Amino acid sequence: MEKSHAYNHFKTDVKPALVSKLEEFRLLGYYEVSEIGLWDFLTRKKWKKVKEVIRLYEIIDDILSVKVSDYISFTTIETYKNNDFNLEDENEWKELLK
Repeated sequence: MEKSHAYNHFKTDVKPALVSKLEEFRLLGYYEVSEIGLWDFLTRKKWKKVKEVIRLYEIIDDILSVKVSDYISFTTIETYKNNDFNLEDENEWKELLK
């Protein structure tokens, strides 16, 4: 899941910001969000367009400004992209609505 991204070299430096954001998610009841999942969201969505010059404080600001709703929307869309649901099948509807 974790591919080479231009900002990956920042990951160890911004780990405290990632941990802080994950703690915030958990306070709001989102316990399933992982550090890898959050980083994947950032690299694939927030930082899709890589800036030539980016500062550490900009990376940290991006991490701390992630909204739960943005993360959930991203993961929902990615789940639908990666799974082939046959919405005409009643059993798959029941499984989806569990």
